[in-house]
Amino acid sequence: MAETTVILKTGQKPTKEELERAKQEYGEAIKHPPVYDPECPPSSPEALEEFATMARELRKNRRNPSPVVALRISPEVLAKYKALGKGYTGIMADVLRYGADNPEILKAALTINTGP
Repeated sequence: MAETTVILKTGQKPTKEELERAKQEYGEAIKHPPVYDPECPPSSPEALEEFATMARELRKNRRNPSPVVALRISPEVLAKYKALGKGYTGIMADVLRYGADNPEILKAALTINTGP
């Protein structure tokens, strides 16, 4: 399979086709063992620590890290979302965001939960 390069601008998302192609290439790549390159020696402990420090800084400086919260939802609702497959929690977050951004949906939800 040929190597694929996709260049995205800030904020741009890859197309479904590009994501699918990347998944296929990844699936093929993990079937093969890594090849040692003598011109690229193993990283020193100092270099590995520097990479770890940089990774911690990047995580700390993310613009919008999503907080982890606990929600109580019915088993039936959870089953419906889980039936959507991998990534169902992201879908739940999108549905919550959509509802929060639409006053008529919020009003309807409040009426359901508190009565007329």
